[in-house]
Amino acid sequence: MNAHTSPRAAVQRGVALISSLLLLLIITILALSMFRSFGTQERIAGNLREKDRALHAAVSAQQYGEWWLTQGSNTAAGAVACALGTLSANLNPPQGQICLQTPRQAGWSVTTVPWGTQVQYVPPTMGVPGLAGTNGDPPYFAAPAFYIADRGVAGDGAGEAYQIDAYGYGSAAGTVAVVESTYEVAQGVVNRGGL
Repeated sequence: MNAHTSPRAAVQRGVALISSLLLLLIITILALSMFRSFGTQERIAGNLREKDRALHAAVSAQQYGEWWLTQGSNTAAGAVACALGTLSANLNPPQGQICLQTPRQAGWSVTTVPWGTQVQYVPPTMGVPGLAGTNGDPPYFAAPAFYIADRGVAGDGAGEAYQIDAYGYGSAAGTVAVVESTYEVAQGVVNRGGL
């Protein structure tokens, strides 16, 4: 017997071939876009981690600056016209300074770091170039720093107000966080070791 195919059956087989090729093409495109989105999600997660590391470094420097204000007679020494340069708060005894001007009044943009005058503070477990950290995290790009400016008598009249600006880096130079706080130190306040 001769197998005779009708023209209609041949067309159906052609349509099935074209349909299956189109379906294969669509599945391939979906798979490629899915793999591409995995790489994008990894970059987003890495950027978020670096942003958080920079923010935590800036906040640690800011909190250290607030703590430093309440130690000994630091606020009694008063504000000075701060000279250009970098002090290290990690030296013994801890160094710091209270400036007469805010960073903006001194001519610096708070978002352009490092500042001309600053106090660097490296928390004990933080790794920065030249100083290994103890917690195994990748090193930060540079040490975080803060700047304290005297803002005059506080609004409630009970103490002196200070503006504390601080910044911190992530692992790369392009990841920087800047924070600012206003801190009041009342007359007769003594730090009992709460921070």
